[in-house]
Amino acid sequence: MATLTDPPAPDSEVRPTLKTIAAATGLAIATVSRALKDAPDIGEDTKRRVRETAALLGYRPNRAGVRLRTGKTNVIALVLSTETDVMNHTSRLIYSIANALRGTAYHLIVTPFFPDQDPMDPIRYIVETESADGIILNQTKEDDPRIRYLHDHGFPFAAHGRSDMGIDHPYFDFDNEAYGRLGARALAERGRRRLLLIAPPRSHMYARHMTVGFSDESALLGLPFEVASDVTSDSAGDAVETAVAARFAQPNPPDGLLLGSTTAAMAAIAGAERSGLVLGRDFDAVAKEAIPILRRFRRDILIVREDVGRAGEFLARALVAEIDKRDWTDRQGLEVPVKVECGR
Repeated sequence: MATLTDPPAPDSEVRPTLKTIAAATGLAIATVSRALKDAPDIGEDTKRRVRETAALLGYRPNRAGVRLRTGKTNVIALVLSTETDVMNHTSRLIYSIANALRGTAYHLIVTPFFPDQDPMDPIRYIVETESADGIILNQTKEDDPRIRYLHDHGFPFAAHGRSDMGIDHPYFDFDNEAYGRLGARALAERGRRRLLLIAPPRSHMYARHMTVGFSDESALLGLPFEVASDVTSDSAGDAVETAVAARFAQPNPPDGLLLGSTTAAMAAIAGAERSGLVLGRDFDAVAKEAIPILRRFRRDILIVREDVGRAGEFLARALVAEIDKRDWTDRQGLEVPVKVECGR
């Protein structure tokens, strides 16, 4: 026989409320509400007890009611290009943001935009329909219309990447200039004398950072270098492989590669190998990755780790603080790589 302390059966019409959780935990309704919102003045033990009880009771906030009461949706939108490196980078970013939002009042939706679509379309839609409380965007540009639009409309957002617009906003970025320098030095230390960079699309801010770091360091080392002009690290794998194979078939081919994405790294190495060359003996390649996968492809790849999990957690917490209008000291973060890992 069911008792008053038993949670409602899954098919019951009784919908658990904040009052139900308060009764089960012995806490005030206001305390329960603040604990579920991850309020900073509520202790972690109390938050955990409230969340566990809410899960046991099958509690789900009535989002329509929340929006009527507060004007908020409790939704964060992650706006992503379908051209991003889904296998390695984007999947980790989505997971880390979603994980950081666990136990808060917010949940994540992913809104894609396509290569033939104006990147402003999903941004305008979310703002105009008020379908989310905040936006996380990536692949920032030096002068990014999305950032200007969100700033001008006072809409909370955080960016995975920086811009050069004089607009102060939450962001987290990987120091791609440091990556370019680190990669060029690592190739030089292995005796490589002609370097090639396959950079991100030039319109992206991190492409400028990577290219500046790579070209400046190569020049300081006195090494000839080139930047691929017909493909980028976002190009299809077949295109990158074909372009690299063609370059290696020409006079004075490069013997050191710096790659802007995991997909480009695998494709470029395959292209170089078409000439019968061996990675680690005839040429070297430096690549960055968010999920360990490249060593399963080729053991001798030189790898720089990018902690996209840290980026996602940082962006989620910074944006929630922005939405809730809370002071957040660490509004902007930068991961600076310092190490190149060798396969042997």
